[in-house]
Amino acid sequence: MKIFAYSVREDEVKYFEKLIAEGLDITYISDYPCLDNVELARGYDAVTIISNVLSKEMYEAWHAFGVKSIGTRSVGFDHMDTKLMKSLGMRGIHAVYSPNAVANYTIMLMLMACRKITFILDKSKVQDFALPGKIGKELSLCTVGIIGTGQIGETVIRHLSGFGCRILANSSHEKDSVKKYAEYVDLDTLYKECDIISLHIPGTSGNYHLINSDSIAKMKDDVILVNTARGMVVDSEALIEGLESGKIGFAALDTFEEEVGLYYKNLERNRIVNRTRSILQSFPNVILSPHMAFYTEQSTSDMVATTIRGLIELENEGSSLLEVSYE
Repeated sequence: MKIFAYSVREDEVKYFEKLIAEGLDITYISDYPCLDNVELARGYDAVTIISNVLSKEMYEAWHAFGVKSIGTRSVGFDHMDTKLMKSLGMRGIHAVYSPNAVANYTIMLMLMACRKITFILDKSKVQDFALPGKIGKELSLCTVGIIGTGQIGETVIRHLSGFGCRILANSSHEKDSVKKYAEYVDLDTLYKECDIISLHIPGTSGNYHLINSDSIAKMKDDVILVNTARGMVVDSEALIEGLESGKIGFAALDTFEEEVGLYYKNLERNRIVNRTRSILQSFPNVILSPHMAFYTEQSTSDMVATTIRGLIELENEGSSLLEVSYE
């Protein structure tokens, strides 16, 4: 099986080289896939990408060149046009990795939000060591709501249990293992009772704008909202309105709705035209990190290895547990 890998970052190279040394036929480049380089995949059985959007013409070109499957080196696959892939007879794979990476980052964001750490550090830089405006909350005394109890959501809950906080959960699939630490409730109850709400749901059409003006109105005043899932699950306009009104006391975001085309590139010399990002960054009670929650040595290794494994399983066995859903 021949696999062509696009968008290979420097930190991924050693993991691809390890697979090549084991005898796999993989060619890789650092460039993002585009119409100018789509021809490079001619004659390959599969391609692998990261979370970048592809045009219809690129899918069609790869299909014409003989590419049968596409693997994204990310857990989420909402950037893939799975309907088009299905119509072309192409199949897709997504990655899995240790849930500890995002879970650790999520709890870090919760703690930073509770203790207003960005505001404290900004004031410290200008030698303002006064106390006013810096009083925080104790995570241990908060009620925390976790929406989505897949691998990552469950790991967050298990780790949070060590802080002694009350934990509520909501998910389309309830787990007995989660019930040891959290109480499953409906969304309205979670919104009403939680001091902190953290999102761990996939970027599916059913979850689009789950957090909107209606759901925010049901939340407690001064709620902390954490999103390390997918940007599209939060309505940016509603989020900004909630911050402006004070309904949302703090937003800790590793992802936001209009991030496409921004992240994983050095744009320090570019003029970035992104109103949502500019507005969010203007709030002292917002953390906006560049979709980095996943980024550890372990998860990077897992993402490369599992994506390639899934593509090989499709080729050799006809199926894989890592195959995407074709909505």
